[in-house]
Amino acid sequence: MPTTTHQVTPEGLEQLEQELAQLKSTDRPQTVKRLAAARELGDLSENADYSDAREQLAFIEGRIQELESIIKHADVIRSKGGSANVVTIGSSVTLAQTGGKTVTYHLVGSNETDPMAGKISIESPVGSMLLSHKVGDTVSVQTPSGQQQYTIKSIA
Repeated sequence: MPTTTHQVTPEGLEQLEQELAQLKSTDRPQTVKRLAAARELGDLSENADYSDAREQLAFIEGRIQELESIIKHADVIRSKGGSANVVTIGSSVTLAQTGGKTVTYHLVGSNETDPMAGKISIESPVGSMLLSHKVGDTVSVQTPSGQQQYTIKSIA
């Protein structure tokens, strides 16, 4: 099976590493203790806490494997900073929407997406359409709310 490369920013890689450390140092040991305590209560077939702890431990183990794979195959993309003249992963892009409203997005890998914080994936409709464009370019994007026009005002 071919390995998948995961494009991430340095900040995104740090967040993934922190999550992995948290799972290994705190979450997994706590869940193992919870599982052991529930096992001591006896009849496991009707022990909801035991079943829940087993499911949670399985989720944690799966997430650890996923994070280890992502980190191992991470392609860390460094932002070009203020000298950037084209949109790439890691760029912060200020856009003017039709009607004059401005919005700023930080383009990140799919594992770092946080729309509420202005971090959009390069795989999203807006993120993918912005890639390789320059200041002054106008892009048209089909979004769930309809066709949107954006003019790139700045790239950092």
